[in-house]
Amino acid sequence: MTRENCVFTPDVPNDRPTIFIENKEITDFAAKIHASDASPEALERGKAFADEITARYVGDFERAGVDQMVHVTTFMLIDGMIYMTYYANTANSAENPLYQTARLAIRPKDDPDGLTILDIQSAGDECGGRPVEMVYDTIMARVDADTLMVLWTAKVGGNYYRLCRPYSISEGKLGGILVNRLKVGDVINDFSTTGISSALAANGIGCRKMFSDIGIMQKFTYRMENGEKWYYTGAYSGYMTMLIKSRDFVTWEYVSQPDFDCMSHWENTVTVFAGKIWYCVRQQPETPYCFLTCYDPDSDTWAKPVLIEDCQSRSDFIIWQDKLYLIYAPIDREHIGFVRVNTDDPAKSEIMMQAKMHTSCFYPFVQFFGDGLAMSYTVDRKHVRLAEFSMEKYVD
Repeated sequence: MTRENCVFTPDVPNDRPTIFIENKEITDFAAKIHASDASPEALERGKAFADEITARYVGDFERAGVDQMVHVTTFMLIDGMIYMTYYANTANSAENPLYQTARLAIRPKDDPDGLTILDIQSAGDECGGRPVEMVYDTIMARVDADTLMVLWTAKVGGNYYRLCRPYSISEGKLGGILVNRLKVGDVINDFSTTGISSALAANGIGCRKMFSDIGIMQKFTYRMENGEKWYYTGAYSGYMTMLIKSRDFVTWEYVSQPDFDCMSHWENTVTVFAGKIWYCVRQQPETPYCFLTCYDPDSDTWAKPVLIEDCQSRSDFIIWQDKLYLIYAPIDREHIGFVRVNTDDPAKSEIMMQAKMHTSCFYPFVQFFGDGLAMSYTVDRKHVRLAEFSMEKYVD
């Protein structure tokens, strides 16, 4: 984090053309899981889960009476304080990056009225001498005991970039804005639309069509490599989805992308578990399935995917008592499903719980919260909501 505030760097010169990968339907898969596969027991657990999420409401984190649209949440509980990121539109009710602001909200766990909201960056700001035209997905990572890193995507001077900004817990202050970097082979570019495609092309790596902002998924898990802690997550733009890793949340390295035919589209959730990198991503609306797979970093191979019926929404993983669970939207964004992932044979994964929630439940994100778990989500893109739940009630 020694780079100067918001310094953009030209892409490394490259004369190799982009290698485009065509999106194709998955025809070779290990299994299919449908919402109708949910057992009566899974549906009963779902009813109890929906009730518990309503009963154990922690709070809303938007700016009441000001924010007209809010979306995409990440939260942490640290020493009795809740930290929550999201993006907001104060101009109108649309999810429109032309009017959005990246946010960090902070409040004591036991004081709903003690909410402080910090604006990280807004469309219309200036960054590195360039106009900020759009602001989108906003997430958060913990760098060390005293430092959080807020990460978001912004269109600056006609190019989408990943940006980040440290926050000191002890000082209660934001640092300067940094430009994320992406390393592919020996090429290091700014983590931008042009930087991604150029760095991949320079290394002879294919790329699916990118046509949107650049997202980084908010679940970070690590594996030790040569004595160093590397955090893994997913990154995406349009149809392009890939695995990336970082030691500092500023410079990221390309790892891999699914090597089989698929119709990947936007959010690709990732977690490290049982020596592999687990991966789930929604697909284009033409198919009713997301796909679950895993990457073996030791053999550089991908597992045959499992197709899971979903409504083209964002999913998440959680590890609970040494078992892996996938959280997704099986029917619509008022439903949540939990799949117990069989990490020995993913084809034998099964629905543990399926819930019809009492409100809309967009993009659920599950994290440890004290001794238990909590889930953040958005309600009709109007409320950033947090609620606790007891996972032990729902597992076998």
